[in-house]
Amino acid sequence: MKKRIIALGILFAALSFTNMNAQILSDKAMGALGKGISGFTFSDADAAALAKQSIDEMDANNPVAAATDGYAIRLNRVFGKHTSSEGVTLNYKVYLVKDINAFACADGSVRVFAGLMDIMDDNELLAVIGHEIGHVVNHDTRDAIKAAYKKEALLDAASSQSGKFETISKSQLGTLGSAMIDSKHSRKQESEADLFSYNFMKKNGYDVNAVESAFRILQKLSEGADSSFITKMMSSHPDSGKRADDAKKRATKDGLYKVYVQQKIVNTAPVKTTAKAPVKNTATKKK
Repeated sequence: MKKRIIALGILFAALSFTNMNAQILSDKAMGALGKGISGFTFSDADAAALAKQSIDEMDANNPVAAATDGYAIRLNRVFGKHTSSEGVTLNYKVYLVKDINAFACADGSVRVFAGLMDIMDDNELLAVIGHEIGHVVNHDTRDAIKAAYKKEALLDAASSQSGKFETISKSQLGTLGSAMIDSKHSRKQESEADLFSYNFMKKNGYDVNAVESAFRILQKLSEGADSSFITKMMSSHPDSGKRADDAKKRATKDGLYKVYVQQKIVNTAPVKTTAKAPVKNTATKKK
C-alpha cells in the first residue's frame, strides 16, 4: 500500500459503509425523514449504533493486529488503563497499514494505524489519541455521523413515495460513507479537541510537552514529499505549526514547558526466553 501522510489535525471518522444492510434509526425517526422534517431525532445511542456497525465492517476488512502482535501489545500497554474517559467506554485496535492516521468513532472505538505508531513514542501517541477521544467526548463524531446520515436520508426521502425507510441499502451506505469521509471537523472542534488532549495529558500525569512534539512531527511531514496533500487537507483546519505553538503556550503558562525529547519506539513483541534446566554435576566423587 502506498504510504500516505494524513494530518492528525484533520483526522475524521472514516467509516466503511459497504457490504452492509443495517437498521439505522427508529421507525419514528425514519417517518420524520420520510416527511422531510429536518430536525429529526438522532441520539447518542443512534450515533453509537451506526458507528458500531460501521467499525465492525472496517475491522472485518482491514488487517487488525492480533493480541500477540507487538503493535497491539504496545497500544494496550499505553492505553489499557484508559478504557473509560468522561463516561465514554473506549476500545482500541491497531490496523497494520503504513498510513499515518488514527480515528475515533461515536461508539468509543479508537483505531490506530501502524504507520503512526512507527513515528511517535508513547507520550506522543497519548497526545494524539487523547485528541481523538476529545472528539468523541465533545460529540463531534456524533454530529459528523448525524450530518452525513441526514443529508443522504433526506436526499432519498425527496424521491421516495412511501415516506418510510426501514433499512439502508448498500448503495445508500456507499454514498453515506463517501459523505462521511468528505466531512471534516471544524476549526473550533479541532481546537477544543486539542485542549482536551492537553488536559487529558496533564490530568493523568503525562508529559504535556508531547502534545507540541506530536504536532511538530506533523509539521515536518507537511513540508515533505506529500506537502501538497497535507495543504489541501488542512485547508479548513488549523495548521500543525500553530497547534504546536498553542500547546507550547499552554505548557509555558502552567510552568511545565521543556523541550521534549522523543523516547525509544518499540513496536515488536517481547522475546520470550525459555529458562534452561540446571546442569546436573555427574562427576564421580573421590572416596
